[in-house]
Amino acid sequence: MSKRLVAFFSASGVTAKVAEALAKAAGADLYEIKPEIPYSRADLNWMDKKSRSTIEMKDPSSRPAIANRVENMEAYDTVFVGFPIWWYTAPTIIKTFLESYDFTGKTIVLFATSGGSGFGDTAKTLQAVCPNAVIKSGKLLNGRQTGESLTAWLESLNL
Repeated sequence: MSKRLVAFFSASGVTAKVAEALAKAAGADLYEIKPEIPYSRADLNWMDKKSRSTIEMKDPSSRPAIANRVENMEAYDTVFVGFPIWWYTAPTIIKTFLESYDFTGKTIVLFATSGGSGFGDTAKTLQAVCPNAVIKSGKLLNGRQTGESLTAWLESLNL
C-alpha cells in the first residue's frame, strides 16, 4: 500500500471538513496549505473586483506564498489535493503548492468543494504545472460525506 497525503486549502472551513474525512477514509496524513497572509472576509469577496482573491484569480502568474511546508514529501506516492472552486478552477495558491515540490512519478488526485460550478479545465491546467505527475481529475465532495461513500470513491480510483 502506498503512503498517502491529503493536502488541502480551505478558505472558510468547508474543504477542511471534507479533507479530514477523506484522510480518515484513505488512511492518509493530513496537511493544510496555509497562506502566508491569511485571507480576510473582504479578501474573499468575489463580487468586489478589487478583492485579493479576485485580483489573484485574474492574474495567471499569481502565486500566493504558503506559510508552511510538507515534511518528507518524497515519502508520499499519492497526494490528494483539495480546494474550493474559485472562478471555475483551483485557487492560485494550489499552483504555488504544486510548484513547491517534485511530484515526478507521484499520483495527484484532485477533490474540491463548490457552491455550484464543476472542475472545468482544472486538471488540465494543473497538469501543466507539474507535468511529471499523474493527475486524476477527482471529484466534487460537496455536502456531508460518509466513510462508506469516500471508501467507495477511493476504491474506484484503483490506487
